[in-house]
Amino acid sequence: MTSSKQTQNLANPVYPIMFAIGACHLLNDTLQAVIPAMFPVLEKERGLTFTQLGFIFFALNMVASVLQPVVGYFSDRKPMPYALPIGMTFSLIGMAGLAIAPSYWLILLSVIILGLGSAVFHPEGSRVSFLAAGNKRGLSQSIYQVGGNSGQALAPLISAFILVPLGQKGAAVFIVVAALGIIILSRISAWYKQQLELEKQNNRKKVILSSIGDLTKKQIGIALTLLLIIIFARSFYTTNVTSFYVFYLMDEYGLNIEQGQLYIFLFMALGAAGTFFGGPMADRIGRKNVIVLSLLVPVPLCLLLPHMPLWAVGVLLALIGFFIMLSFSVTVIYAQELVPSKIGTMAGLTVGLAFGMGAIGAVVIGALMDGIGIFPTMVIASFLPFIGLAGLALPKDQKITASAN
Repeated sequence: MTSSKQTQNLANPVYPIMFAIGACHLLNDTLQAVIPAMFPVLEKERGLTFTQLGFIFFALNMVASVLQPVVGYFSDRKPMPYALPIGMTFSLIGMAGLAIAPSYWLILLSVIILGLGSAVFHPEGSRVSFLAAGNKRGLSQSIYQVGGNSGQALAPLISAFILVPLGQKGAAVFIVVAALGIIILSRISAWYKQQLELEKQNNRKKVILSSIGDLTKKQIGIALTLLLIIIFARSFYTTNVTSFYVFYLMDEYGLNIEQGQLYIFLFMALGAAGTFFGGPMADRIGRKNVIVLSLLVPVPLCLLLPHMPLWAVGVLLALIGFFIMLSFSVTVIYAQELVPSKIGTMAGLTVGLAFGMGAIGAVVIGALMDGIGIFPTMVIASFLPFIGLAGLALPKDQKITASAN
């Protein structure tokens, strides 16, 4: 017998849409990546403290975090195809403001507008990824998420080769990126609207084929809580590396900004690779197995990182980045399969929480660096992955064997 939780039209994947929404995710998160990439520039040009930089990151990601589940909830009730280019338009406005903002408070306002655009994009983008996935859920979600993580991985290169030479006004370059995103998303939205009309005509709505057995509401609540703990630990740690580790490299090893950002790029690039491989791996060996792998491997590596010579730092950053992000797309899929009737809400909750935890992490880490120094902060942050081990208690999933209906 097949329940509604285990029903889905396993159609063939729509690869052009899968790759197009992944590309737009790359453009969207490239815009967000400009913010941490600008930290060394803002510290130098505006004389901002680490705490102020932390609040800038907090403003960007907290807006995205709080609003993503809200947007996802309403899009579950009434999908909004053309919200995608509208969200990117907000990002364009925020980027333009950032390029010319003369004060700390106007910088904050600009990143809030940028965060609003991201909040609108992510839940609807995840829904498009689902609609285009067919029987390739893990692959589709990985393509979508690796687009975003690849965009974030560009932050160190953006800093080293655009913002350091051009300064704050270099952010204006990325208005073109936002405009390109608006054009592509307008085309995707037309396809998205067509899919919704077909569902309405057929009087049948796609739902997720779940790999998780029937759970009680209490078990679902516990599983979601464990997922959120994993996301908390992962986001807190990655924020530490992507936004502040460059200052440690400069302080401890005497690197300049450009050299330090190349190490951060290595971490983020391998993280994007991990995100890509995680989804297909989960399709083959199970969601929980991939999540557990991404929890266990980074723990000893993170503990070693603050104490290693420079020649070993790149190796450890690459390994940590790959394994810690292996579960990024998988946690989204796992949450959606726990509550398959709320695709947008679960995408908004999991990805939004990642932004939110990163936002809080940026404030805490920035304040610690101002208060106790850079090296002690890095040592404390190295223990964060231990928190994620709570995910070992997640319910085990099963291989999907159902056929198309």
